[in-house]
Amino acid sequence: MIYILLGAGFEEAEALVPADLLRRAGLPVTLAGVDGRTVTGSHGVTVQADLPAAAVTLNPNDMLMLPGGMGGVSSMECSAVAMSLIRQAMADPQIWVAAICAAPTLLARAGLLPAGIHAVCYPGMEGQLSAAGVTPVMDRPVVAQGRLITGRAAGSAFDFGLAIVEMLAGTAKADEVRTKVHYGE
Repeated sequence: MIYILLGAGFEEAEALVPADLLRRAGLPVTLAGVDGRTVTGSHGVTVQADLPAAAVTLNPNDMLMLPGGMGGVSSMECSAVAMSLIRQAMADPQIWVAAICAAPTLLARAGLLPAGIHAVCYPGMEGQLSAAGVTPVMDRPVVAQGRLITGRAAGSAFDFGLAIVEMLAGTAKADEVRTKVHYGE
């Protein structure tokens, strides 16, 4: 299962574009609301989550995806439930983690990124990665390293979502989805 954590003020494109692409690939996706099932994003789009984050149980081969948006990241950071899930996912070598925009900096501030790892985040926030011993890679929209996938910003949502499809379902499936949505033509 791919769980996408939605905190109040999340960046809608960074959550919903990847969710759409993942579902097109036939991958199971669950939207999990940090503070309940109804969550409003940073641009006023209200989403009905599939379940509250408190109901999420992570298992081997699951993925926890963290969209950005300063409000959404703050909501996750202030939630004991969300942070427990994030810590569990980062500690378990069988669980994937994907974070985009400001969300990789949450991982850095919480001390959850291994020193020396490469990651991308929202431009201007890379100092937070560096301060945690992470090597910022700001010339690419997506960086995948081991079980961690990071994305730059809302404009990278398609690249981010397709990178996740590729990591979980293979290159052929990612190419199929890319072709069906006419991305990159």
